[in-house]
Amino acid sequence: MLDNSNDLGAQLFKTWTEQQRCEEIEKLVQGYRNGVPLGILCKMTETIAGSRKAAKKYLKKYLTDAERTAAVSSATGGLAPLVKALLK
Repeated sequence: MLDNSNDLGAQLFKTWTEQQRCEEIEKLVQGYRNGVPLGILCKMTETIAGSRKAAKKYLKKYLTDAERTAAVSSATGGLAPLVKALLK
């Protein structure tokens, strides 16, 4: 069925409608505002959206300019390139 059990979530998200993706990513953004780590927000959004380009679109829709700027400024280490790619 699936080549890799680590891909289970990604395979499931591919079956979701646009509305389901929007709702789930909006919940992730609310979670981020309430303390969910930035790395989880970015990686899960990318996985749910199905691509980095789509994730960027969703995050631009649900995060304010100020939130995105603050997130990019706070990102460090290996997380910084992903955050910049999604939030700039």
